Amino acid sequence: MSAFPGTFAFDEYGRPFIILRDQERQKRITGTDAIKTHIMAARQIASTLKTSLGPKGLDKIMVSPDGDVTVTNDGATIMKLMEVDHEIAKLMVQLSQSQDDEIGDGTTGVVVLAGALLEQAEGLIDRGIHPIRIADGFELAAQCAIKQLDAIAQPFPVDPKNKEPLIQIAMTTLGSKIVNKCHRQMAEMAVDAVLNVADIEKKDVNFELIKIETKVGGRMEDSMLVKGVIVDKTLSHSQMPKELKNVKLAILTCPFEPPKPKTKHKLDVTSAEDYRALREYEQEKFTQMVKQVKDAGATLAICQWGFDDEANHLLLQQELPAVRWVGGPEIELIAIATGGRIVPRFEELTPEKLGVAGLVREMAFGTSKDKMLVIEECKNSKAVTIFLRGGNAMIIAEAKRSIHDAICVVRSLVKDSRIVYGGGAAEISCSLAVAKEADQLSTLEQYAFRAFSVALESIPLALAENSGLHPIETLSELKASQVAEKKASLGVDCMLSGDSDMKSHNVVESLHSKKQQILLSTQLVKMILKIDDVRSKNEGGM
Repeated sequence: MSAFPGTFAFDEYGRPFIILRDQERQKRITGTDAIKTHIMAARQIASTLKTSLGPKGLDKIMVSPDGDVTVTNDGATIMKLMEVDHEIAKLMVQLSQSQDDEIGDGTTGVVVLAGALLEQAEGLIDRGIHPIRIADGFELAAQCAIKQLDAIAQPFPVDPKNKEPLIQIAMTTLGSKIVNKCHRQMAEMAVDAVLNVADIEKKDVNFELIKIETKVGGRMEDSMLVKGVIVDKTLSHSQMPKELKNVKLAILTCPFEPPKPKTKHKLDVTSAEDYRALREYEQEKFTQMVKQVKDAGATLAICQWGFDDEANHLLLQQELPAVRWVGGPEIELIAIATGGRIVPRFEELTPEKLGVAGLVREMAFGTSKDKMLVIEECKNSKAVTIFLRGGNAMIIAEAKRSIHDAICVVRSLVKDSRIVYGGGAAEISCSLAVAKEADQLSTLEQYAFRAFSVALESIPLALAENSGLHPIETLSELKASQVAEKKASLGVDCMLSGDSDMKSHNVVESLHSKKQQILLSTQLVKMILKIDDVRSKNEGGM
């Protein structure tokens, strides 16, 4: 008979049957034990990420099973590469991923906050408070914190003519990343890229128009923003000109090769004459194709497919530079940037369908034979490319993630232009507001409110700890100052400059990002507190 009661039953004729099969081989945890296990797993994950928070946060090295090494302090990336087995830990991974998808920044903070909330919940459960009451109290406390965020939020004008405030915000985001040695340059690139493709009136930014290209070698300071497209390809023939001005581009998705029968027939060549005739036909077709492109007025052909040496030689002879094997996304970007149309057949090529670019040049790198094609001074500057350089592949990968975070933050400001102050200032302000609200409550939820208030302090505590300050002392001073001065911009002075006012340091975060952090972590904690029974298949499952 199985290990648990209630899994063996009898029907109306007295015949036994099993309700749950293989019960003895399943592992099961129920009630408070299940919640405690979950809280422990979540705290473990949060404590791993805690040291990566803030400008003095430390990096982590993740080594994949294949031996690929990633160095990063981006919360979402660490979580993705951690390969966790525990089901609750997996939920934490998804939490940081959803923050990354929605906002792009604040992925470490959201996990640390969820870990702190669960830690506080454990104390309340030990005091005999029902998990559902705790979850509901946390939900109400989160609403109170959101209200406080709205109250302390400052309007932030997004003006394409005055980029400085936006650059400061991008610099806040990049402060904790590896790129902070060319801090300002990266921030300017991110802001320029977003403002180039943003539709300020509609408050919309199309990310597909921002392409990030990378190349190992050179210094990080050599990174640049190109108002156009960089393609990791070269002109098809080495003798074609390396620089073209006032270019008209034919963007083709049809191959430069003789037409093949689309049916399953095969062509038999039985004599030398037939072969010669076929060869002449092919040559004639090639010449006709090149002539069609030239007649349309094109001075550069961008081709999605390849062509053989014969076609290549003919293109050189006819003085028509061409690029082959250009990928689909690049083709689309080139079409958007140059205002051209993608042409699927040579017969459909007309002068109106050509794209226009002021300059197309080949860019060479150091002593290597690597070259890239840069298409700039385009008709439509709404497509931009951020080109990153760096000493090795790991640094470049981290720089790419950092610049993506900065772009996301600038985009969220274009969408909702209100800000709160960083450095833990907003969290301390919300913590004080929630604690104050707890004193007004007479129901059991006041305990959850107080716990929520303490959990919010985990962010400034972690920031202070990572910066080498005394965490408790720093936090107590800041809380007292915020209450005394009624200033919601006082936060942890991570740079040890002696000034705690985040306003003068320009440490700001978007309101949307902060709200999202609090809401997402509270939702996850509610969900974890409501789980009281876990069944896993084998003994090693938990």
